[in-house]
Amino acid sequence: MREEAALRADALGLAPYDALMEQYDPGNRAADITPVFAELKAFLRDFLPHALAVQDARLAKHPLKPLSGSYAIEKQRELGLAMMAAVGFDLTHGSLSVSHHPFCGGVPSDVRITTRYKTSDFLSALMGVLHETGHALYEQNLPKAWSHWPLGKARGMAVHESQSLFVEKQIGRNPAFWRWALPVVEKHLGEAWSLDDILPHVHHVKRGFIRVDADEVTYPLHVILRYELEQELVAGRLEPADLPEAWDAKMRDYLGLSTIDDPADGPMQDVHWPGAAFGYFPSYTLGAMMAAQQWAALTREHPSADEDLARGDFGAINDWRRKRIWSQGSRWSTPELLERATGKRLDAAYFTEHLRRRYGN
Repeated sequence: MREEAALRADALGLAPYDALMEQYDPGNRAADITPVFAELKAFLRDFLPHALAVQDARLAKHPLKPLSGSYAIEKQRELGLAMMAAVGFDLTHGSLSVSHHPFCGGVPSDVRITTRYKTSDFLSALMGVLHETGHALYEQNLPKAWSHWPLGKARGMAVHESQSLFVEKQIGRNPAFWRWALPVVEKHLGEAWSLDDILPHVHHVKRGFIRVDADEVTYPLHVILRYELEQELVAGRLEPADLPEAWDAKMRDYLGLSTIDDPADGPMQDVHWPGAAFGYFPSYTLGAMMAAQQWAALTREHPSADEDLARGDFGAINDWRRKRIWSQGSRWSTPELLERATGKRLDAAYFTEHLRRRYGN
């Protein structure tokens, strides 16, 4: 990868790590991302203990209502399809299947998404469905007139993640959404929940080893850790043999956990580095930050967005996203697209404020 990075850097006139990121996020540069990530990391290291304390205080007053643990896969599938259709997925040009890891693939006229089911937990599959539906909505609404041209393609992985995380986090974990969703859940699963019962599950925060299982608060720390380490690896300042120790040091520092005795919980848990996808990781947290910034811009223009969600009306929300993001395809670089959509360049303050509101009170 160091050799490839050097070749790409020479061809593109970029720094080696920037040349690798260019494959996934055209236009984004480490010089712009690093200060934003540094601001976010400083906030999260203080905020995580606070969010956990707030959660403990809530649970002391209202203990967590356990999931019933008997959710038939076919009923979960029907619930997922109902949610997909409500949020805007065109079921005549796509499908829902099963895989070990949820993903979205295909082409705009035939977008295929997958999820995985646990009979003990309906939220796991449902959140996977909502996340992948976010990817699918982007693909289904790209400009059709340019579908066979580079201009008609999605604008990189950070923008794609911003669309999936918009649906999963900004919509799917929004209390207003659950005011509409709870009767839908009851209809398909036959289980009645109150808002006070379900939200502690939807908003649960926990320090953990595994990135893909992480919650909204801890997930960015997992990504920033990888972003920092892979720059060291590409630059030759860190050798692969020394990675477990370097990883463990950052995990202790950022999340208070040690992985030194189990590399499977550490640097071996992700497919990205064995698959040579260096420069990909920043896309995940950039996507979460961009989603929060887009929601803030949308609600400035459309203050009744929460009321719309509570009614299950996604029309105005999707119209805003179609106009500002989906229809633009690859017309602009990632930073330009975000600035044109929201009026500002990437700013960590929107994401940190989102986390404060949801987990800090």
